[in-house]
Parts: sequence; structure tokens; C-alpha cells
Amino acid sequence: MEIKGAYRIAATREQVWAALNDPEILKKCLPGCEKLEREGDNAFTATIKTKVGPVSARFSGAVTLQDLDPPNAYRIVGEGKGGVAGFAKGGARVTLRDDAGATVLQYDAEAKVGGKLAQIGSRLILGTARKLADDFFKKFSETVAPGTAAEKVALDAEGQAS
Repeated sequence: MEIKGAYRIAATREQVWAALNDPEILKKCLPGCEKLEREGDNAFTATIKTKVGPVSARFSGAVTLQDLDPPNAYRIVGEGKGGVAGFAKGGARVTLRDDAGATVLQYDAEAKVGGKLAQIGSRLILGTARKLADDFFKKFSETVAPGTAAEKVALDAEGQAS
């Protein structure tokens, strides 16, 4: 499953980059995040409780940051196990670019699920993933630039923010 998106955040690229690398900010902004702790320079452990359709689960896993190009881009890769609910693993390429005093954050993610989650159906999983992304970016934008909202940016046919 693939999901792409872009959001305009009323903050500098450096501010957005710093926030994307701050476990406390990410913990506060990730829906259902119960724990997010740094395990090294580019590694974290996380526990997230979420619900996809009729399946509720608490996922515990590891997240690593790769291909770091501060303050422009990185790749985030993670894998979590949710007990009988199954597993989720995947990654996302995150890029930042300046846009008239603000920053456009674009992501291109892929994910794979197994267990009970895989039986739910890709449309429901995709819809939940999009809602979680919207919720995250709304909270993230409000945290990085108080008093402002993240603005969704349209993607062109090649998947680039316009």
C-alpha cells in the first residue's frame, strides 16, 4: 500500500526539520502514541495504540532514520508488532522545501500489514492511514507554528507537490 501527501507548514525549514527529529514533539503529535524514546542517534522505539476498523491494537516496534540530508530530507523506516492484530512495517521518504516563508513537507510512504489487519481490506486501511496522517500534520503544524494550521498541498501527476 502506498500513500503520498504534502502539507504547507507556517515555519522555516530548519524549524520543521528540528521538530521532525524531536521525540517529544513527535510523541505529542502521533495519534495514539504512548511511548517514543530515542535509542541512538537515528533510532527510536515506539508504542502506538490504534484502531483500524474493528481491530484495535497496541504496536511496539523500532523506527530508524536513514539517508539523512539535514534540513532537506530523510527516510524513516519502521516495523511494529501488534500481537494477534498482526504487524505493520514500512517506510517513508520525507522532503522539505521552502515556500514563501513557509515549508512544504512532502512524504511518499509504503506500508505492509499482516495478520488480522491484512484481512480488513486495503480501502479501510488506506482510509485510516490518510486520517492518521491528516491528524498528525494538523497537530504537528499547530505545535511547530502555534496559531496556524497545516495546509494540504496538491500533488501533480508525478506525485510532486505543486
